[in-house]
Amino acid sequence: AETASRELQITLTSRNSNVKNPVPMCGVPWHTAENYIQQLVKKGYKIALCEQVENENNEKGLVKRKVTRIYTAATSTEDSALNPKAHNYLGAVFWDEKSSLGAFCWADVSTGFWTGLQVKKIADLWQWVQKIGPKELLVLETFNLPETLKLLDIQVTTLPYKNYFEKNIAQEKILKAQKVTDVSTLGLEKLPVLIQTCGALLEYIKTTQLQNVEHLTPFTPLNIDKYLIIDEVTESNLEIFKRNNGKKGIGTLFYTLDNTLTPMGGRYLESRLRQPWRDLTTILENQNVVAWFVKNIEPIKKLQRILKNVTDLDRLSTRISLNRALPKDFISLKNTLSLLPEILNIFLDATSKGSVIPNYLSKSIDNWDNFADYTDVLSKALSETLSNSLTEGGIFNVGYNKELDELIDLIVHGEDKLKKLLAKEQTLNNLQKLKLGFNRVFGYYFELSKNIENIPKHFVRRQTLANAERFTTEELKSLEEKLLSATEKRNKLEYTLFQELRKKLSDIRPRILDVSKVISQLDFWQGLANVAITKNWSQPSLDTSTNIFIKEGRHPVVEDIIGKLSFVSNDLTIDEKRRLILITGPNMAGKSTLLRQTALICLMAQIGAFVPAEKATIGISDRIFSRVGASDNIAQGQSTFMVEMMETARILRQMSKNSLVILDEIGRGTSTFDGLSLAWAIVEELLNKKTGGKTLFATHYHELIELQKKYSNIFIMTIAIKQWKEDLVFLHKLIPGAANR
Repeated sequence: AETASRELQITLTSRNSNVKNPVPMCGVPWHTAENYIQQLVKKGYKIALCEQVENENNEKGLVKRKVTRIYTAATSTEDSALNPKAHNYLGAVFWDEKSSLGAFCWADVSTGFWTGLQVKKIADLWQWVQKIGPKELLVLETFNLPETLKLLDIQVTTLPYKNYFEKNIAQEKILKAQKVTDVSTLGLEKLPVLIQTCGALLEYIKTTQLQNVEHLTPFTPLNIDKYLIIDEVTESNLEIFKRNNGKKGIGTLFYTLDNTLTPMGGRYLESRLRQPWRDLTTILENQNVVAWFVKNIEPIKKLQRILKNVTDLDRLSTRISLNRALPKDFISLKNTLSLLPEILNIFLDATSKGSVIPNYLSKSIDNWDNFADYTDVLSKALSETLSNSLTEGGIFNVGYNKELDELIDLIVHGEDKLKKLLAKEQTLNNLQKLKLGFNRVFGYYFELSKNIENIPKHFVRRQTLANAERFTTEELKSLEEKLLSATEKRNKLEYTLFQELRKKLSDIRPRILDVSKVISQLDFWQGLANVAITKNWSQPSLDTSTNIFIKEGRHPVVEDIIGKLSFVSNDLTIDEKRRLILITGPNMAGKSTLLRQTALICLMAQIGAFVPAEKATIGISDRIFSRVGASDNIAQGQSTFMVEMMETARILRQMSKNSLVILDEIGRGTSTFDGLSLAWAIVEELLNKKTGGKTLFATHYHELIELQKKYSNIFIMTIAIKQWKEDLVFLHKLIPGAANR
């Protein structure tokens, strides 16, 4: 109570305030509890919800209560607590000292999606944790956390080995939760440490939700060979999801590309930007669909109008499965399912008019599920003006259930009888101002003002107010009992019918998730197409070479902010003769922007998007590495120079010939000649290594141009400037040659 009072800024009261040690109390209205709970969760608290689990009418003495759920940062399922277009991950990590293997598993409890991977280096483990950024992380209580993790906005929960990370128990939990007989079905047979990590995550979800976790989708380990890997440093440097000041929204690549209209589509875009594809076939299949939408304006406009009314099917079906759905959720589901035939008709209509739909899109809609069976059921069942309470009736339409119809009929006509009784008493007793009322304590009553004389003898006083008296009669009492009995029976029956309907909808969750996946892809494709249309971007060519050719390339985010006409575009070619491009020029000339835009164009191409260039041919990258800008980590005792060297060392260690490497001002964190020596050595290392990636290297050290005499695959370029009297005019244009000073 004291904690809640302090954190929520609400009054602290007490029970038995006159005793020596009064019990502190702090309360909020029950109907606003969810808001206060989420405030506390955001502050890092875990909240146990204790509810009455017995009917007070059927029990004597204290009514039984129990904890029915525990709220934590990463286990919320309510839309009000979640960002609709972002995943809300719960993560778990485990490192096995004996095998020197580690694993990281993460799940979005609100959608049921979960995955994970096993690694051989503990540093890789923390790289993935930082990249995925779970809201809450489960770790073994004896595990030493790295300092970097302590600085992140991640709530850490420590757990004992017993019941959580034990291998045999973990495997049993996975088999039970996923309803399979062997872990090989889930691709876990050779990943023992990942099994332990998944087991801990499952047990924690079960502990906090206090029910089985069968709503989780089939587990699939993350196959990093399928995706372009962008580490957490590069993700930050390129400002994909957050700007360098930590803010989201405008100024990020996600904001620029996000033209999705559904929560599922937004989350799918988020997933693709975190893990772009590496397989050429997959990329081209998606790009062809985007290109079809770009060329077919009418279908994209029709689809956009429909998608605006689509609800979050993933999270809605989760609430239904976890028995947290309210009547309004069923209405939302019905309204969305009723739109499915309209979506299918868009593509059938386009085909009938001669448009050739790409194979990948055609496959998505070939087995289209219109949910005609359940749309009809929900339409007949649910009242459009339903109450949002599960226990006060008013959920179902007349005609859905015969027994319910009889009770409703009794209640409806009972109201008429009450009105007739009131009219009868008013006429017989000449009491035209007699009123009929109801409250939960006294039930139905007649009410007269206090100055009325000649009160009928059959009126029995029930309550005295300041200005009125309330009465009952034998006839009113008898009618009340019939009505209340019918109302109570109706409410109980409607609750039972609601649970039966919820069970039916829970059983078809896989069908709902399948159609949700298709809708998320459609939304993703139309969103990328809409960006391409409005910004006049072009369709890039992709191949498996290590080359990059970009004509008139632009930075998608900067262009979005300042406008296309204000942005100076640039050409760029990387091939075997230009394996490393050394870029010189002064501060503010645009070197960093050029580096970033090249990386972003390559990333966008690998999610199937059009790119901000007149023309582009992109060789698929396996990784993108970025070391751009100055940063330090003083809390860990790491200077700007130390951070720069550690990040650069990691790039040199992990890159391959298919990697794209962008390095900016390496060596600036130390003295001039030490910095020059380091930059020189790093360039030579990049050129000498057989695994050296395609590299853009921006530098102030124009002395490095001497390296072109020794290496044939280095190409020198500079950002053009003009000197006007004592001023520099920045032209922002990349040209061959070097800065002279």
